[in-house]
Amino acid sequence: MVKEIDFSKVPTPCYLLDERLLIKNLSTLRGLTERTGCRILLAQKSFAMFYEYPLIKKYLHGTTASGLFEAKLGYEEMGGEVHIFSPAYLDHEFDEILQICDHIVFNSFAQWRRFKDRVKQGPRPISCGLRVNPEYSEQEHGIYDPAAPGSRLGVTLANFEPELLEGIEGLHFHTLCEQNSDVLARTLKVFDEKFGTFMKGMKWLNLGGGHHITRPDYDLATLEKFLHFAREKYGVQVYLEPGEAVVLNCGYLVARVLDFVHNGLDIAILDTSAACHMPDVLEMPYRPQIIGSGLPGDFPYTYRLGGPTCLAGDIIGDYSFPQPLKAGDPLVFCDMAHYTMVKNNTFNGIKLPSIGVFNDRDGLKIIKEFGYYDFKNRLS
Repeated sequence: MVKEIDFSKVPTPCYLLDERLLIKNLSTLRGLTERTGCRILLAQKSFAMFYEYPLIKKYLHGTTASGLFEAKLGYEEMGGEVHIFSPAYLDHEFDEILQICDHIVFNSFAQWRRFKDRVKQGPRPISCGLRVNPEYSEQEHGIYDPAAPGSRLGVTLANFEPELLEGIEGLHFHTLCEQNSDVLARTLKVFDEKFGTFMKGMKWLNLGGGHHITRPDYDLATLEKFLHFAREKYGVQVYLEPGEAVVLNCGYLVARVLDFVHNGLDIAILDTSAACHMPDVLEMPYRPQIIGSGLPGDFPYTYRLGGPTCLAGDIIGDYSFPQPLKAGDPLVFCDMAHYTMVKNNTFNGIKLPSIGVFNDRDGLKIIKEFGYYDFKNRLS
């Protein structure tokens, strides 16, 4: 029996993951690996709710990390392959990285020269690679564009040193963000023109993340075509590192209305903060969907929704509703699993949202709650 979520019973604020939707996304990703032979890793920079790692590891091959702590989390909680990339590694952390990582991707030849002997002398075999910058992207948000002029991420063709490739087993590029497979196809063409010759003798190619594979309008056929192209042309294992696609449209942020003010328009104050609990709303920026709401003027009652912090710009957006809002009403923000729990903060001492899951067997289950000491222990 399929259960409906009674959002009125969710303690707020709360991130709520619907495991049924997560399994649907994971099944899509596993089907892709079965048809193409690619390996898919969870990018923990987007989603690191390790409570779900035992489920995720049934479908994916492992995790990818942006630093030691993420690598340790993937190693301890999911297992499988652990890949790591950092713009620059810290000397005092590198020995621990050697203990737990299967792939290490370097951001420059200088980093490779600095650490390659430690890799060779390390306790276990590790496959090393380089991140390259094809200097091509179709990303509209500059803050998320690793191929923008002046980017610190990846080796450009002008700075490539093929004489130092001994010991390098793969190349990695990542230029996509929430994009369809046609963008990957065009990017892969540029990569092939610039770096394809260096793939001779390599063991793998990592196409990074930003692939919106589980979006309803995503063109899987084109993705599969170019995954086969890369695998067959270079004779390598192909990796993908989606983060957002793993949990796309799987989670909610449930909030409640606290109070109202009027200043030229009606303003509802919520127990949920854009600045603290969904920072991409301000950083990206974007307007999250709320169940049962519309754009201003779509319904009779329009409100500006703001958070409880002292930040003047802690504004989520303007929404309209069929009925007037009341203090205590729950509001359900959609697609709130990715880039929320991993990026939230306790500015102003605002309490972090609880974390819950929902499935047909157990219904609603709150797995983590936060309090004063979570705020205090980050300080000194």
